[in-house]
Amino acid sequence: MSVDDYAEDDRLTTGGWRDALDDGLLLGQECRDCGHVTGAPKAACARCGSRALDTVRLPEEGTVYSVTRIEVAPEGFDAPYHVAMVALDDGRVTARLDGEADIGETVTFTGAASTPEGPAPRFG
Repeated sequence: MSVDDYAEDDRLTTGGWRDALDDGLLLGQECRDCGHVTGAPKAACARCGSRALDTVRLPEEGTVYSVTRIEVAPEGFDAPYHVAMVALDDGRVTARLDGEADIGETVTFTGAASTPEGPAPRFG
């Protein structure tokens, strides 16, 4: 499938983003006006407010920007687990980690983590 197959009316939706994760693809959006990249679907660019967003495939290798260990998880989640903000070139994505990683460490997209809230990007 192409990136466009996950968009509705040329826009990446939460459903399309989740479907892509289930298919092993990490998608995001890039603003045509300022170039800002985001790792999750948005109605408008978080940096400049433009609605001119293209669906893009994100790099699968990134650097841990921040990380936290979840000790007290929401109902339905098994704690402990690690959540990281992963920097991917110009964008960042919030993801589950396979095991532990330190800030600055290189991690690779390994697919979707199954959660009660739906799939989430997983890096290891």
